[in-house]
Amino acid sequence: MKKNWVIPDIHGCAKTLRALIEEKIKPTKHDELYFLGDYIDRGPDSKGVIDYIMHLQKEEYNLRLLMGNHEDFCLKAIEEEKKIIKFLGIKQKNKIRLEWENHGASNTFSNFNIRSLKEFPEIYIQWIKNLEYFIKTENFIIVHAGLNFRIQNPFKDKHAMLWIRDYKIRPEKINNKKLIHGHVPVSLEFIDMCVKKKSYNFIDLDNGVYMDNREGFGNLVALELNSMELAIQHNVE
Repeated sequence: MKKNWVIPDIHGCAKTLRALIEEKIKPTKHDELYFLGDYIDRGPDSKGVIDYIMHLQKEEYNLRLLMGNHEDFCLKAIEEEKKIIKFLGIKQKNKIRLEWENHGASNTFSNFNIRSLKEFPEIYIQWIKNLEYFIKTENFIIVHAGLNFRIQNPFKDKHAMLWIRDYKIRPEKINNKKLIHGHVPVSLEFIDMCVKKKSYNFIDLDNGVYMDNREGFGNLVALELNSMELAIQHNVE
């Protein structure tokens, strides 16, 4: 039977992702893998994460890839860099890059062995630009952060899909489907409760894989949508 796995925020933990895929999930090419975004930053090998996912794409595995707020930061910082000009020989500061660095981008620059955003390889920029914002299945809405239920059509607000943290779900606006997201790290205990309680109208799958020094966190999890089985891989970086 075809399996459908949802994999949340990876944050540069390439070895952990590989272990999850190859030792826990072991997908066939009939299965589908849905990624929730935030492939980069914080962890030790953002480039390795994208390279591994590109490898899966090349091998023709069925992948659906969402954008996260960290990829959004990356694109916006690169666009801002193009606009910056020198005044009297002094280059203006890229405020978006500085803010991005406060969210773990320094590791990403190191991974890609670049000092300037102008050196960021075009193949990765295009890969990020091709990421989706949400996925609809028969029973679930899958998104990185969440949806803006204050507007008539929540699927019109792309910024909310990447960044929103506090919101009240209006089930009637998503055809009473369950919302699956990442973005906000929660404990394994909470994830397990979200999965098992049918009354919950959301599942947060982000266990903060890079937070391996915090009890109840530091794992990359995956949820299989047919069996509602969780696969859990501890950080092996």
